[in-house]
Amino acid sequence: MPNLPLLGAALDHASLAQHRDWLLAAPRDLELQAFVEPEVLDGDWSGLAAETAKILDGHQGRRGIHGPFWGFTIASYDPEVRRIVTRRMGQALDVCAAVKGTHIVIHSPFTTWGYNHRGLYPRDTARMIEAARDTLAPVLARAADMGVTFVLENIEDVEPADRAGLCEALGWQALALSVDTGHAHYAHGSTGGPPVDFYIRAAGARLAHVHLQDADGFADRHWQIGHGTILWPSVFQAIAETGANPRLILELRDKAGVIPSARYLADLGLAE
Repeated sequence: MPNLPLLGAALDHASLAQHRDWLLAAPRDLELQAFVEPEVLDGDWSGLAAETAKILDGHQGRRGIHGPFWGFTIASYDPEVRRIVTRRMGQALDVCAAVKGTHIVIHSPFTTWGYNHRGLYPRDTARMIEAARDTLAPVLARAADMGVTFVLENIEDVEPADRAGLCEALGWQALALSVDTGHAHYAHGSTGGPPVDFYIRAAGARLAHVHLQDADGFADRHWQIGHGTILWPSVFQAIAETGANPRLILELRDKAGVIPSARYLADLGLAE
């Protein structure tokens, strides 16, 4: 019987210590959520990073951070905003180096509004690509030198292939794809997107990261796995079909649900 994929988790600083034994019992992947806020990035976060490293002493899994995202897009049409976003991404790389991370989650710039207005403004696609390139070019080369990959997560994406098209246009340097199951389920239930497994399959071999959360198709719930309506066998079948080895990150609003979610998926024979 082939080995089942190993689950990891996205944890805030307060929940790190209580999940330490679970993280160290196997080489589980970890995503740190403590460095998202602008106030943290603009402050002295060195003590927080040092404390994180101390708690995680002995951790053997892949490690990364959720990058900043509040209040901006990586493809702003305003050049002054792009400069701010570039600085934020540079700060994320600084943090990643300090915590020995190798992935940074960033958010897709595609919107429901943009999807529904395709064709009305023919230059929009080229303009978005140009804006994203201007924002990310200064940090992608540095990320590649560091061995860090920015993973582009679906947010409002209705068309699963859009992010791959953007990354292709940017040359894929230090870029890969992430799928958030709850975001995909929201798009399927509320904005006309396909089911979750279609998003996984569209990422294909470029799938480097998955946020696992359950939802109802109406909103971004981040519920414990099994508390929503996502069809998990189809999701894990699609992951297997990609041939990729993505970080499988349980990203839940209530961190008390992380280990029960892992047990739920283990009981289904889907992961461990």
